[in-house]
Amino acid sequence: MKVAIVTKRLDEVAADALVVGLYAAEKTLPDALVRLDRAAGGHLKAALEAESFKAKAGQVMHVHTGKSRVVVAGLGPRAEMTLEVLRRGAAAALRRARDLGARTVAAEVLGDRLPAPQRAQALVEGALLGTYTFDRYKKEKPERAVEELRIVDAEARHGREIEEGARRGEVFARATAYARDLINAPANELSPSDLARAAVQLAKERRLAIQVHDRAECSRMGMGAFLGVAAGSAEAPKFIHLTYAAPGRGKRRVALIGKGVTFDSGGLDLKNSEGMQRMKNDMAGAAAVLGIMGALPQLRLPVEVHGLIAATENMPSGTAVRPGDVLRAMNGTTIEVGNTDAEGRLTLADALCYAAARVKPDEVIDLATLTGACVIALGPLCAGLMANDQALAKRLLDAGELAGERLWQLPLIDEYREHLKSEVADLNNVGPRGGGAINAGLFLKEFAGDLPWAHLDIAGPAWSEKDLPLVPKGASGTAVRTILTYLAG
Repeated sequence: MKVAIVTKRLDEVAADALVVGLYAAEKTLPDALVRLDRAAGGHLKAALEAESFKAKAGQVMHVHTGKSRVVVAGLGPRAEMTLEVLRRGAAAALRRARDLGARTVAAEVLGDRLPAPQRAQALVEGALLGTYTFDRYKKEKPERAVEELRIVDAEARHGREIEEGARRGEVFARATAYARDLINAPANELSPSDLARAAVQLAKERRLAIQVHDRAECSRMGMGAFLGVAAGSAEAPKFIHLTYAAPGRGKRRVALIGKGVTFDSGGLDLKNSEGMQRMKNDMAGAAAVLGIMGALPQLRLPVEVHGLIAATENMPSGTAVRPGDVLRAMNGTTIEVGNTDAEGRLTLADALCYAAARVKPDEVIDLATLTGACVIALGPLCAGLMANDQALAKRLLDAGELAGERLWQLPLIDEYREHLKSEVADLNNVGPRGGGAINAGLFLKEFAGDLPWAHLDIAGPAWSEKDLPLVPKGASGTAVRTILTYLAG
């Protein structure tokens, strides 16, 4: 979908569908609707009354008015409007326009209570995310698709701000869609080597620095935890290091680590068939990191960012790591494998060690579909946040609020550190079932050391089993927009 800015009134724009917002319980129609109603001979207002349209948030209706269709997006009560309401309203309106066969859609910048650039960004994000489809493997492609979104800036007072907001929204949404594409791809077409090739291609297109370390190089660096997970798979592991260098001197250096298990069978502690069904999405953290890294050069943010991914499969075989085996991480810490299905934290442990030793960042954030326990605690719509630095946690929570991606902070309870004790090694990779997400966070905290560190357990929202306002069934690309918002702050 192409995005363009048009400096005309909505009723003057030629398009297959026109989108206008309407607040709930308002006595008068907005100017754009009044003009469109006048041009339609009063038919638009009559249709709104006949349908008893309440303009609830997310509600849409359409009216045919001669040459085009008018899609009215409900925004809910004016006092309760948020950026997420605007995103969802735009998504619903664009889907309705698409389903009506519209190829071109013109929309005013919905809402009026928030700054124009934020509203323009929300409009574009909603439009692009809400109409995302993944049809790579289907013979029959959808016939209906919106080809161009024309954002109307009638008064041209905020032209530059609206253009910048729309552009940022497009970058954020396309980065999210890139992550969704990777996650939705089947594991037979996205091995660790394929993920590394995607990273190399991204680096070439966006002019990022990249290093891809193979098994031998990882062994020389002492990444015994990561390579222990990789031992059971015929697919070669890859450790990916992307670097974005800010124009001029970056304000701070950030390491982003994404869990990159391209398929998780559970290893010798094999999952059942239902538990394995969606395990192609166990690299959602890695996909998010790649989406973020690809967006940074377009945004030209003044921060140095290192994207790290330990990519592997977790498979059962005669060479697979066994329960009770002891692995040695890059920093020398020994780990007893209490369960081979708690593999993600082993790969992240060596990635954290690598960040501390090779990157030396000011702060480090990891993104991982880490535990089913977090899904039990927070459900499928909210990610868990744990951190050893409360200021970092607060900034991430604020960024998630702006991005419309739910985060909830879980405590790192020091007493639970006892759960990770091993009789034969420094740590065990699992603890008791209770507090499983926190136990995993405490395990990772051991390898973050003194670095300000935050962990996002995205196991719940990384994949949706049903259509949501901004996410069709499948991969969500969660955390891409939150981290971009954070880095831009």
